[in-house]
Amino acid sequence: MDTPEAVYIMASHPRGALYTGRSKNLVWRVWQHRTSAIPGHTRRYGINQLVYFEYHDNWEAAWAREHQLKRYRREWKFNLIEAGNPGWKDLWFQITEDEAIPAAPLDQL
Repeated sequence: MDTPEAVYIMASHPRGALYTGRSKNLVWRVWQHRTSAIPGHTRRYGINQLVYFEYHDNWEAAWAREHQLKRYRREWKFNLIEAGNPGWKDLWFQITEDEAIPAAPLDQL
């Protein structure tokens, strides 16, 4: 069996700029967004709050769902987020509750 893969949505603030992504290591990837460790869209627009995530059993399912969400209109994404997270709370603490935050390897920054 493959490692579970997460599909997630990050936001700058409620109903603000969004980023949809996929990762086998959700904690590590969200940490990269939160700390602006990687240049790009999330750093440029201050997108640093995890507002939605779901896990998939394999890469293919996660890839398909990520691409489905990327085709969603903004309002549909807002509705998806608000269905599970009506207050747009940062879910970072939920995913890190039982995990130590990894040290950042320099070759991955």
